Amino acid sequence: MSKPSSQLPAVIADHSRVTQAILDFVSQIPDSKIEGSRNPEAEARRLAARAAQRAALTAGSLALPPGPLGWLTVLPELIAIWKIQAQMVSDIAAAYGQHSELGREQMLWCLFRHTTAQAFRDLVVRVGDRLLFRRITYSVAEHVAKTVGIKVTQRAVGKGISRWLPVVGAMGVGAYAYYDTGQVARTAIAMFGAPFSTDEAPVEGGAPTDKAAT
Repeated sequence: MSKPSSQLPAVIADHSRVTQAILDFVSQIPDSKIEGSRNPEAEARRLAARAAQRAALTAGSLALPPGPLGWLTVLPELIAIWKIQAQMVSDIAAAYGQHSELGREQMLWCLFRHTTAQAFRDLVVRVGDRLLFRRITYSVAEHVAKTVGIKVTQRAVGKGISRWLPVVGAMGVGAYAYYDTGQVARTAIAMFGAPFSTDEAPVEGGAPTDKAAT
């Protein structure tokens, strides 16, 4: 049974709430208790596997309520998954001994690059084998979050429909959360496993690039 669009909750119909949630979420970088590792890639993959399992369980549990109650869990599910993923990124950074280099720009990149790489054009560029992050102002961060928020909202609509299929839908939501967390981990491992730097001059708007990162 399909759900009439007129009955969609505001969190789905209005991507601005998702955008604001993203901005609020990346405003603080989680601390990490992980110590630098002699084999950071192996430690990072262990952390990624654990986080993916937690994300799948969390998302699947929140997707169990059927019908309208299920729709109301969409935004809490997103925030819960982002929290798990952000802690994973923080821990991976610590495993590589680079937690002090993890800022808002790097967190946005790790969490959402796989969602829409286009949002980061002109903000993250590749110079040789190095990623160069440009420091962003709040207005630029808001623009990035809005672009990501639209994509996330579109995806959430499709996932929300699964709330009308309890158990089966919950399994699919959990599987996607597992996959999505793996994508975040892959981005983080690639970033911390190679040189990167931050240009302290803030980006106020679109800026020319040497070569857009992909």
